[in-house]
Amino acid sequence: MSRKIALEVQSLIDAQDNPFALIDSNYNIVSANKAYQQAYATSANNIIGKKCHEVSHRSQVPCHLNGEDCPHQQLFATRQPSQALHIHYDTNAQPEHVRIKASPISGPDGELYMGESITTFAHSDDLDCVQQKQIGRSSAFMDCFSMLTKATNSGAPMLLRGEPGVGTDLAAEYIHTHSARAGQPFSIIDCKAFEESALESELFGHEAGAFTACSGRRYGLFEQSDGGTLFFSEIADLPVTLQRRLLRAMESGQFQRVGGQETVSADVRIICASAANLPQLLVDRQLDAAFYRRIEENAIDIPPLRKRRADIAALANALLQRMGTRDDPNHQLSDEAVEVLLRYDYPGNVRELRHILQEAVAQSSNGIITPRQIRIHNTPTAHQAHGDFHFTDGQGKGPSMKGLESRYIAELLSEHRGKRAKVAEILGISERTLYRKLKLYGLQGVGRAM
Repeated sequence: MSRKIALEVQSLIDAQDNPFALIDSNYNIVSANKAYQQAYATSANNIIGKKCHEVSHRSQVPCHLNGEDCPHQQLFATRQPSQALHIHYDTNAQPEHVRIKASPISGPDGELYMGESITTFAHSDDLDCVQQKQIGRSSAFMDCFSMLTKATNSGAPMLLRGEPGVGTDLAAEYIHTHSARAGQPFSIIDCKAFEESALESELFGHEAGAFTACSGRRYGLFEQSDGGTLFFSEIADLPVTLQRRLLRAMESGQFQRVGGQETVSADVRIICASAANLPQLLVDRQLDAAFYRRIEENAIDIPPLRKRRADIAALANALLQRMGTRDDPNHQLSDEAVEVLLRYDYPGNVRELRHILQEAVAQSSNGIITPRQIRIHNTPTAHQAHGDFHFTDGQGKGPSMKGLESRYIAELLSEHRGKRAKVAEILGISERTLYRKLKLYGLQGVGRAM
């Protein structure tokens, strides 16, 4: 590849938000963007020219020789896009679950390259469902885990209901990897990450000329997930028109790409998740009734952390272990610190517990975390006495769901100076959903400069 073309290609690679690398037929990385460099090495010099499996897998042999699905092998054999679920290792040699999307890219001399786009959907400091089962003792989580296990034996569409931060993505991954579809693609579509006009193409693909500046065919996630599972991280943000089209594809296994006439077939299991009040959205006609009935037939509620209070101490210690490194040994919680953690209701669930612990680790100088380092951000609706935290609904009747959520959103808005995009990202919802909640709770002006 000439230097001129290499510079042009590099500019396109650098424009990718996710880690992205260009790989030749011999597994050599010929180019990588900054996101890839930050994820797997300290600089481009540590990546360019190395084998992809050496960098991301810390392995001397390609993935398929280790018994994994290898998108590289499939792409160079078929010249077709492919994807797979893998475990990669970051710069600290910590494992993380990723989805690899491989696309064929032709060089100026006709040479074929693989464009590898990487999406991380379970970070190394998250605890998956199996690990939480080994830790947890609460009946709420054990009952949920039992239902998730039963769901692995079915191929039916299903719905995972849970508040932000409970780990619906990890639950969906567990169902997939323990089902008959294990080893096949596990794809995630984040509806909040796309404009409505782009969602249809992302989901079903498009043909050349389907719209302005569309020069080639694109294979959508439904088609790429053939034989596997497609997970919708927040189904409430999928437009009603696409809900109806997805229902038809889900039931028939057939669809057409945008701008195409050819009927395409794919066998895909659909798992949806939502933190929204779906029955209310149904009343408001923001949810298609037939689609909702289909996914709600097999619904599982992922319990919030406040209903798993017996697991909090063990989860906290396991998360602290994950945060430790060779240069920064594991931190420990004092008994008093554990007591403080047990009194809080965690509207942000396990994700919020992790953030609290990360802040405590940063504040601790001797490896012991005391109540002084446990920073639980209070609001006027929270009552603090003698270092203890007691949250009520304002009438002394204990915490309400809306009160907990409203308080947590207000805290995030204040902490991030009203930046709604950041708050929506932390909550795991779309800005559109966040706007509805701000209007509901009267928080439109919180955090914004006067």
